[in-house]
Amino acid sequence: MNKIVEVTDLKKHFGQTRAVDGVTFDVRSGEIFGIIGPDAAGKTTTLRILSGIMDQTSGRCSVLGNELPKKAEEVKKNIGYMSQKFNLYPDLTVEENIEFFSDIFLTDRKTLSKRIEPLLRMTRLSDFTKRLAGNLSGGMKQKLALICTLIHRPKLLILDEPTTGVDPVSRREFWEILHEILLEGVTVLICTPYMDEAEWCTRVALMHNGKVLAVDTPPGLKKGLARSEKHLKEQVSIEDVFMSSIET
Repeated sequence: MNKIVEVTDLKKHFGQTRAVDGVTFDVRSGEIFGIIGPDAAGKTTTLRILSGIMDQTSGRCSVLGNELPKKAEEVKKNIGYMSQKFNLYPDLTVEENIEFFSDIFLTDRKTLSKRIEPLLRMTRLSDFTKRLAGNLSGGMKQKLALICTLIHRPKLLILDEPTTGVDPVSRREFWEILHEILLEGVTVLICTPYMDEAEWCTRVALMHNGKVLAVDTPPGLKKGLARSEKHLKEQVSIEDVFMSSIET
């Protein structure tokens, strides 16, 4: 698989605070790559750098063949970035929000008409196009934000904790939608504080205090810990792997 994101020894300092401290990983075409870790781990800062919103202090990062920060504007044209608080307009309907964001991405009406129905069907929002965004549930708002991010057909989708504060059923539905998106050729880079969501990812990077502790598939991470003599549980979870990593 082609590497569409490459990060080498990435660092971002805010004064004396090392928010990102020597991070290295890559994201391959056609996968869901998850950055998993608690609050203040450096996840959001890493995604903002890779989205061209923020410059790194040092280190190398490349997105879709574009070096950052030099080609940040080129990166922004070809990715979809969904921040923790995606700015939907509550006084606009679902349909009006989608049209507004399609205009921002310069998507013509003919192209929009072809893309909107499959996205509405995939997110199960077809029956709610006339509802004000402000009247949607938390899970439905996240699905609408996802549509608005995908409307210009990005090659890479970057999602910053999209399921935080969403109920368990909506969380599961959101991840199912992400796996449908993969079939359309979109690669997904997502960060989340929920350890169980690692199971939905192709590969994950465990992150803590600005550092990446380990990168592997979820089964690979668990198998590595299960082989450890000090671990006696029959079934190993990603949370077990994370806790073991920060203790070593």
